[in-house]
Amino acid sequence: MIRAFAHTGIAVTVTVPNDQIPYLTKLNFAEQWLKNNIQPYTPATNIVRIFVGNEILSTASKLLIASLVPAMQTLHTALVGVSLDRRIQVSTPHSLGILSSSSPPSSGKFHQGYDIHVLKPLLSFLRATKSPFLINPYPFFGCSPETLDYALFRPNSGVFDENTKIVYTNMLDGQLDAVFSAMKLLGFDDVEIVIAETGWPSKGDSSQVGVDSQSAADYNMNLMRHVTSGNGTPLMPNRTFETYIFALFNEDLKQGPTCERNFGLFHPNMTPVYDVGILRSTARSSIPTSNPTPKVETPQRAPEGKRWCVPKTGADIEALQRNIDYVCGMGFNCEAIQEGGSCFLPNTVRAHAAYAMNVYYQAMGRHDYACDFIQTGAVTDLDPST
Repeated sequence: MIRAFAHTGIAVTVTVPNDQIPYLTKLNFAEQWLKNNIQPYTPATNIVRIFVGNEILSTASKLLIASLVPAMQTLHTALVGVSLDRRIQVSTPHSLGILSSSSPPSSGKFHQGYDIHVLKPLLSFLRATKSPFLINPYPFFGCSPETLDYALFRPNSGVFDENTKIVYTNMLDGQLDAVFSAMKLLGFDDVEIVIAETGWPSKGDSSQVGVDSQSAADYNMNLMRHVTSGNGTPLMPNRTFETYIFALFNEDLKQGPTCERNFGLFHPNMTPVYDVGILRSTARSSIPTSNPTPKVETPQRAPEGKRWCVPKTGADIEALQRNIDYVCGMGFNCEAIQEGGSCFLPNTVRAHAAYAMNVYYQAMGRHDYACDFIQTGAVTDLDPST
């Protein structure tokens, strides 16, 4: 999956599974984890963050909670050791369950015990490493029939905060400001907040409110518009929020209530559940039954500038084979290096990799980063076909 994002520029986050956190407090384990899961894929894939577990405080596991901040610190130390600390941040996402009070938003505060012993050192670490505090706000789980419009950013009468005399017009702002208020109580109102997860299901059980495609589309469309508007929230004005929609796909095998399987923008077969305005006009509405990946016809020779991408001298043969698999697996036309093809001979992995890597490089606009291939590619002005 990580390799699938190589050379796209898309920012990728990798999560350490919860059960690995206690081991990650040991430096040698953290170094090995980076060596196995991060270093082979960067900088080709733009890995920008590592999440240490997910919603750890909500697990109520004393071992995981006690290990969380030490694991984050050790992982950061390991990143420093391989000079990746400026490229890759370390953080961990939290549910709104970390708040003992959230209404009105100005009264937001963290649960007693967790505030001083876990969240204060965690926020200190985030401040020192210039990393964000990650929160998973879900207005869906906090709304009722009376507050549905408030949760969906639709016109509503608003909610009044007696302390600040502010009227909130949507639930997400209230949730974010409650988190901000709790952080401010501990003296960390300067740490950036990132919305690591939020979303709305398109189906649910009969007892749930707003579980339909239109409500899901309304929430996600209004969400995108709101967090990118620059308006911010009442307590955090004039800013945007880095935000991640949960989820890309419906998780059709997930256990639990119906809604848990229906947060996706797409079905598992890649057809859209609904459109939130992100589909290109050429996007397919369904998967074709034959030749599902269109072949990209690309000339081997660069028409301008006479530059090609070839394997580096001494590049590992297995790595070069992975490059071939990657390019040809993406649907680029590799018939020339198949048996009987015009570039099949010489029949060596290195020669075939030179063809495949160059096809990709030309198609991606001949940018140097498109010839990285996990540091196995090099740009040359010598025609490799001769």
